[in-house]
Parts: sequence; C-alpha cells; structure tokens
Amino acid sequence: MDRRFSIWPAPTRAWIFRNYRLMSLSFARGRVLNLLGSISLLTVAGCAALPSNGPTAGAILRQSKTPDGNVRFRIVDLDLNAINAINSIERERAAVLPTLAPLAESHRVDLIGPGDVLTISIYEVGVSLFGGGTRSAPGGFDPSAHGETFPDTVVDANGRIDLPYLGSIDVGGLTADEAQKRVAAGLRGKSQDPRVLLAIRQNISNTVYVAGAVNRPGRFPLTLGREHLLDAIASAGGSANTSDDTIVRFVRGNRTVEQRLGTIRASSPDDLALVPGDRIELIRRPRTYTVFGAVTRISQVAFETGEVSLAEALARAGGPNDAVADPSAIFLFRYGMRVGSDGEEPVIYRLNLLKPESYFLAQRFAMHDKDVVYIANARANQPAKLFGIINQLFAPFITARQITN
Repeated sequence: MDRRFSIWPAPTRAWIFRNYRLMSLSFARGRVLNLLGSISLLTVAGCAALPSNGPTAGAILRQSKTPDGNVRFRIVDLDLNAINAINSIERERAAVLPTLAPLAESHRVDLIGPGDVLTISIYEVGVSLFGGGTRSAPGGFDPSAHGETFPDTVVDANGRIDLPYLGSIDVGGLTADEAQKRVAAGLRGKSQDPRVLLAIRQNISNTVYVAGAVNRPGRFPLTLGREHLLDAIASAGGSANTSDDTIVRFVRGNRTVEQRLGTIRASSPDDLALVPGDRIELIRRPRTYTVFGAVTRISQVAFETGEVSLAEALARAGGPNDAVADPSAIFLFRYGMRVGSDGEEPVIYRLNLLKPESYFLAQRFAMHDKDVVYIANARANQPAKLFGIINQLFAPFITARQITN
C-alpha cells in the first residue's frame, strides 16, 4: 500500500480504493459533477481525521455549553463592561497581596553581642598596670603615659569578655561607649588614672544576610546610617536578574514574606529599615505566558517588564497568522476568581479583532503569569487541507493518465 494513504483512517482508505476507478474515469471523461460528488463524500469522511493544532471557535463554544470533560469553564466576551469589572477585581486583589511593610520594627544596631570582635586599648600614667612603668625619673615616678593594646577580644556566647586583672566583664547589650566605661570602672583602684578606648573591630551580631540571585551574596554589617532593604541588595551587587523577574523572600524572626522586587520603591514602607539578623533571599521567578494555535510559532514568552497588556502579548507572539487564523476568535485561558467566593474557576476570555474597538480594549487588559493565549484556526482551514492532500495523492495518477493518452 502507498504510504501516502497511511494518514487516512481505515474506512476512508477503503472508500478511496473502491472509488479510485470511478474517479480516474471521471477525470478522463471530464465528468466534473461525478468528481465533485466524490470529493464531497471524501470531505465528509476525511475532515474529522485531518491534523490540527487546536479546536475551532465553534468547538470551544460547544464545549462550554455541553462540557464532555472534567473541567467546566465559562466564556467571557471582552467588552468595555467586562474590562472594567476585571480591572476592578484586580485592584482589589492587589490591595490584599502580602507586602513587606507590616514587618517594620525599630531596633538598635550599635549594641555589642556574641561573636563581635573588640579592640581594647588602655592608657595609664605613672606606675602602670599594663605598660610596665619605668622608675628612671627622680623619686621613682614616671609622669609619662603608657598604653597597652590587647589582642582582638571576642565576645563569648554569654556576652562577656576576659581581661587581665579584671576577669570576666559583661559587655553584651552595651554600646562601645558604655562598654569602655565599664572596663575603666573595673580598673579604678588597680591603676593610676586609667583611660580606655574600646571599638568594635568586627561586627557579627549587627549584620544581615543576603543570598540567592545576587552578584555578591554574603553577610553585611549594619551601621548607624540605618541601611534599608534596597541598600543591602545594592551592597550585594544587585539582583542577578531583572527586578520584575525577581522575588524577595524576607525573613525577620519567625515571619516570612515574599514580594516581587520590581514593586519595592526606595524609601517606601516596603523598603524596610533593616535590623540585626534579617535574612534576604532573592529568587528568580520569571513571569511568562504561552501562545498556541494559528500563529507563526508556538512559544512561551517572558514578560520582561512590569506589566504586559493583551495587545502587547499578541504583538510579541507575531499576532494571528493571516493565512490560517480566525481573528474573531482570540481566546485567553486563565483561572479567575469565582463569583461570590474566594475560590478560582477556569475562565476563557474571548476577543474579536475584527472589531476596531477590540484594539483599545486589548490595551487595557493586563496579562497574568502563566496565561495561555489561543488563536483559533479559521473554519475554512479543514477543507483547504483536505483538498491539498487529495491533490497530492491523485495528481501523479492524473498526470500519468494524460501522458498515456
């Protein structure tokens, strides 16, 4: 059997072979009516089996009225009233989305804590406790000052440090100024007029952590300048992806909130003032939509910008294919809010591009992440495909017949 006939169902192939002689005679004798009748029967038998990249508009409409599957959906024609209603619902949903602003709190960032590394210097005059005072002066008294700088001193888990002659000193929860006064108070009676300088050499307890899709992840110290969320991200080299494709996962204590980076503006309530222990993770989560049907190329398209309208989405995909598309049947598949409840339901939004007003409406209809756009095939495509296949099948036989005659 010729492999060109393998695309047909078995009943269709049988019909073709039974009627081939009649059809060839019709060509030879010029019986056009018999040929048209044969092709009509073949069209009825073969159209249902022709390959297609999706349903026609009529099939989608029939399915919505008499669903034969588990998913029940409704179709909404996009007009001005529908667009206004959808945009109103979108504004209400955006107003209740979780944001970072409720996590705001005030906290000091200059207190000494466990793990901090301190630099301590002690200055004395006369007979010193740490400077090894000399007795070269008359009367055995040296009026010059002597200083001693201790090696880096680490604050232990209990917030304490150990110094010679002083023992254990509690400095946790103190500022550097308060800690140096406490060390100086411990030296009184042991040294003559001691002076203490104490500074935080390495700040561990007053730091935040930035990880994920940034160029330089790591731990970043906080200063009295009161760094904010966007400052920390900038210190980490910025996001490795566009802000609209990046999610900020912010952890403060036992609370976690996610918000898209592109929606956070500098000095806004969402640009939180950081407190020690905050953890910031940037996650790449691009928004995309998918285009199927009568287009030049079926594709998944990234938003790349903050908002994308339906008009922009169609243009990015190349728009309806002029040769095969039905411009009155542009469908957008989405899980929308169920009327009267908090649940979701499958909804298909239909746009008719044969109406000039639809191009205005498409500019006001915002795309959602993971939307599916389907451009239906024109109803005339199936017969055209069938006639094309018939022409491929029988053209060699007709040509051979004419040559032999």
